[in-house]
Amino acid sequence: MTVLVVLILGLMAYVRFAPTDAARWHQPLMLTAPGDYPEEGGFLVERKIAAPAPEVLAAVESRALATPRTQVIAGSVDEGMITFMTRSRVMGFPDYTTVAVYNDTLVIYGRLRFGRSDMGVNKARIESWLETLGPLTEPL
Repeated sequence: MTVLVVLILGLMAYVRFAPTDAARWHQPLMLTAPGDYPEEGGFLVERKIAAPAPEVLAAVESRALATPRTQVIAGSVDEGMITFMTRSRVMGFPDYTTVAVYNDTLVIYGRLRFGRSDMGVNKARIESWLETLGPLTEPL
């Protein structure tokens, strides 16, 4: 029993304290067409923007940083792409969300680092970020 507890605590510590390789997660995103693209362990959205790219990215950055346990791991508004890490409350599982604007299209891609299912948290987080953008993006 003690061995099992030690293994579980070790796994929890690894998940919470494993180093983040920002270069792995902060990668350019591929464009398809405006829409929602769910996948196992992640969620991607594309939206046409109705405001200048820096204004849209600044609004997303502000909203993202208001999300609990979220921080920037790479990029900036000036760079045109930002990657955030958001940790789950209890276990500290990291999810990575990359936001970029290409021409007139906002792309937001959230995905998990560990496991296979994110239980819908990336979709929920991205949708909540989109709600706050209001008139800065065009509806589907």
